[in-house]
Amino acid sequence: MKIALDPHMHRHLNLRDLCRKAAELGYEHIELSPRDDFLPWWVRPRAHKERIAEFKAALKDHGVQLASILPMYRWASPHEDERQAAVRYWKEAIAIAAEMGCDTMNSEFGRGPSPDRSHRASCCGGTHTHEHSEAAWWRSIEELVPVFEREGVTLNMEPHPEDWCETLHPAIDMLKTIGSKNVKFLYCAPHTFYFGDDMARMIRDAGPLIAHVHVADTYNHKASSGLRYIINPPGAKVTIHQHMDMYQGEINWDVFFSSLAAVGFDGIITACVFGWEERADDSGRFMRSEIQKYVDKYWPGKLG
Repeated sequence: MKIALDPHMHRHLNLRDLCRKAAELGYEHIELSPRDDFLPWWVRPRAHKERIAEFKAALKDHGVQLASILPMYRWASPHEDERQAAVRYWKEAIAIAAEMGCDTMNSEFGRGPSPDRSHRASCCGGTHTHEHSEAAWWRSIEELVPVFEREGVTLNMEPHPEDWCETLHPAIDMLKTIGSKNVKFLYCAPHTFYFGDDMARMIRDAGPLIAHVHVADTYNHKASSGLRYIINPPGAKVTIHQHMDMYQGEINWDVFFSSLAAVGFDGIITACVFGWEERADDSGRFMRSEIQKYVDKYWPGKLG
């Protein structure tokens, strides 16, 4: 069991100070989400050899390890030039993970093409359908899975609101269809209410495929007759969720953690809060402490 920090709210820190900060907040592991000086959003990695060496030294100096690395590329774009570029960037990112001694990466199914080649009315945009983006993703994944397997790196995938795949059961079916021991499922708690209403059943359905979870709270956007959020104009096509501290939303954490324990989960638990940059340190410490309480309760003897 690894309890990791997604340091997005600390992204203004350089990599050395980021390692120091994670240790100060009580974490021994980091899930490195996109940042401009390492793996930026959508574009080629910036992690040159000097920076990799500096980052490795900082991790060692502060007693912190990389639990996972999270790249985001347009591997589901129906535009072949974008898709091919994304695959090249993925291959570089996998090599960087291996160089960093990190055996796990995680990502999302993708939102299709870049915004300037799509349309706001659809995640996949313009004349392109979700089917076009799924087909593009399959082309990418068929090329990349052998690379993951060769490098000994596991890919943990999450469906994300607004992706071409944003619900749980299609994602599970596709990951099982790949049939690789190096491709697993990431259950993101803040996405629960897009997946469905019975969290315990959904975790049972995913079962041992779950190798990674993101922990943050959210409101049920479907509750109160759909008026938990009031959006103007009514009926506007929007996709909304939060990544808040635990207990600030409507996730039942006893159900969440007990269900994970029941399916034998023993993977990465990432504190994944984005909503409180003005109190990022307090949020990080709080999440570390609260997650440990549930690990102690449902996995006695696990240190986290």
